[in-house]
Amino acid sequence: YLCQFDLKEKRSFFGQRKDYWDFLCQGLARCRQEHEGIHFVTSLDKLKTPVGRGRAFLRYCLVHRQLAETLQLCLLDPESLCEWYYARSPFLSPKRRAEILGSLYELDCVTFHLAL
Repeated sequence: YLCQFDLKEKRSFFGQRKDYWDFLCQGLARCRQEHEGIHFVTSLDKLKTPVGRGRAFLRYCLVHRQLAETLQLCLLDPESLCEWYYARSPFLSPKRRAEILGSLYELDCVTFHLAL
């Protein structure tokens, strides 16, 4: 829900609504980061919507203890954040962003056994 909060509505060329999955893919591409989770999620034929792909990606990152680092890479570019999120998003506040990332780094100590 945090990734969807105050997300601007964007559409693809074919009219499909974009979601935080698209934001994460774009953010990692800008950082020139090849992420195994992106490859894994795009290989799953059952996932048809950006929200489904985004959830699968978040589960992948939790299982592999990469969520904080991955999200931090996507939040590095302030212009991209403003392009994807409205002003109320906690990602646009440096203080809130640091709190979120700090909490996510604490999650790295937790072992998740989620169905991918």
